[in-house]
Amino acid sequence: MLTRSLFLLLFSSALTAGPLTDADLSIAKNLRDDALRGTSAFAVVESLTTEVGHRMAGSENDAKGVAWAVAKFRELGFPRVYVQPVSFPVWERGFESAGILAPTPQPLTIAALGGSIGTPPGCVSGQIVRFANAAELQQAAAGSLRGKIAYVANRMQRARDGSGYGPAVIARVQGAVFAARAGASAVLIRSVGTDENSRTPHTGTMRYDNMLTRIPAAALASADADGLESALAGGQPVVVKLELGSRVRKGEYTSANVIGEIPGREFPDEVVIIGGHLDSWDLGVGAVDNGAGVAITMSAGALIGRLSSAPKRTIRVVAFANEEQGVYGGKQYAKTHADQVASHVLGAESDFGGGRIYRLSSRVIDSALPVIDQIYSVLEPLGIERGDNLASGGADLSTMRDLGMPILGLNQDGSQYFDYHHTAADSLDKLNAKDLDFNVAVYAATAWLAAQAGPVFGPVPVKAAGE
Repeated sequence: MLTRSLFLLLFSSALTAGPLTDADLSIAKNLRDDALRGTSAFAVVESLTTEVGHRMAGSENDAKGVAWAVAKFRELGFPRVYVQPVSFPVWERGFESAGILAPTPQPLTIAALGGSIGTPPGCVSGQIVRFANAAELQQAAAGSLRGKIAYVANRMQRARDGSGYGPAVIARVQGAVFAARAGASAVLIRSVGTDENSRTPHTGTMRYDNMLTRIPAAALASADADGLESALAGGQPVVVKLELGSRVRKGEYTSANVIGEIPGREFPDEVVIIGGHLDSWDLGVGAVDNGAGVAITMSAGALIGRLSSAPKRTIRVVAFANEEQGVYGGKQYAKTHADQVASHVLGAESDFGGGRIYRLSSRVIDSALPVIDQIYSVLEPLGIERGDNLASGGADLSTMRDLGMPILGLNQDGSQYFDYHHTAADSLDKLNAKDLDFNVAVYAATAWLAAQAGPVFGPVPVKAAGE
């Protein structure tokens, strides 16, 4: 954490940097317009999804994905490419099945939640007890669900900014904890997604909070959740059978953050960081989440790298390891660079699919807002809105943000994102090449301008406990 004296020193030195020049803005506009005419982004994500496929953390495809990223950075012309080891436990899905046993037998389409234990030998079966949401399940009395299976029925609400995700995802992340405290033998949730009448369940990570009593957890596809609701509405007890073969392997696996850099010509140790996570879940090929983000930021960096003159400061593009199961890559990056927060000029992360960026927000010191206005002047002709100064950034940059790194929020339209998020439907056909080019245009222009402006954006003061 930055001390106040160190922060004031860095802050005073940042004020010596001037605003962006007309030449800087002109180059940014050229980058923007070049990208709009077409980039490598769609070809990059096509290569990733067809040559590697899914990149489940700890799987054989994880290693293939790392090798792919190293080769792709080099192919795109990045002068410096290297890896940063990242270690983590490995969860394996195994087999999974479920079905209603009574009153009328029927199969249910499920996906085990990441981190879930498997069922005991044979299976788990029990009467379903419905809860409207996670908060209602949390209030269930101890022992009230003994021998039963909790079911959380909450539907996620569609929103352009994805704001429906937070309230809905509590059931996925903490549902097993709440249900186990009440004595349940398992928990089922309606998938955290916005697709309707779908047979593609949404997986995603969950946690046990170091509980001694751990129960299996799975998500129902939306159509199957509707079917379960119909059975429950009949008034008779509904009994469900659940089988999961999921487990955590012994030991740890070592993957890597893959990093490509365009070195700065004047201040190579000062860094603008952009990127997205390379890993994905195993149900689909991870085109939307997050092949798109990797392709957008790789292509933006490559576009800057082809300029006749390098940026003043280094552009660093990171393909982060294992975001999905615990933000391991982002945390390792922050651990490695914790003493270099002041040299991280600005960070922006692409991890919301391929929808077009519609708003620019920020998290910078107040004196830098005029420079953000200059950056926005290049984006305004694209129809992008000017947001506030409360940006949170993405998960992989959150630890660096919490250490004081300034953040740009390049907010994408997520209206359709959660239709495919963490499902078998996350495939290349869900992406549009022109939309990816639009996002590359924004990332290239903003990264270039941030590298030209330098350390005017922060560090942002870290609030002490109780402030």
